[in-house]
Amino acid sequence: MYKELEKLYHAIDQITKRLEKIHKNRMQCTLGCTDCCVDNITVFKIEADNIRHYHSNLLQKEAPHAPGACAFLDGIGACRIYEQRPYVCRTQGLPLRWVEENTEYRDICPLNDEGRPVEDLPPEQCWTIGPFEKRLALLQNKRYNDRMERIALRSLFDSGK
Repeated sequence: MYKELEKLYHAIDQITKRLEKIHKNRMQCTLGCTDCCVDNITVFKIEADNIRHYHSNLLQKEAPHAPGACAFLDGIGACRIYEQRPYVCRTQGLPLRWVEENTEYRDICPLNDEGRPVEDLPPEQCWTIGPFEKRLALLQNKRYNDRMERIALRSLFDSGK
C-alpha cells in the first residue's frame, strides 16, 4: 500500500515541480508561509495511515502545533512530515483549474496572484483537479473496500498516543 501511494506522490511531485518552475516568478511560498497550512484539513484514510506508519514516533512523543494551523507545523512553520505530506499539501500555491457542470474554474493563492491572470494561463500551466484525486480514491477503495473515509490531520495526534 505504501509503495503505491509513494508512486502516486512521485507522479504528483513531477508535475508540481514542472509547474513551480513555470511559475517561479509568481510563487511566494517559502519556509514559514503557512497561509495554506490550516486546521481542519482532512485526508483519505490511506494517507492518514501512511503518516501513522512513517511518523509514529512524532505522533506519540511530540505535540501538535497549536490549533488554528496545521498540526504538523513546527515552531518556524516547516512541515514535520514533508516527505509524506498528503496530496492536498503537494499542490498548494499553484494555479488550480477544475471543471464543474461544463464550467471551468480557476484559483490561486492570493500571495501568488501577481503576473498573468490565472484565467489566461494555458490549461497545462495549471494543476488540474480531478485526475489524481481519482487515482487516490482508487487506492483508497482498493485498500478499504469502498469506504471513502477521510481523517482530520490533527486527529492523528490523538490516535497516535
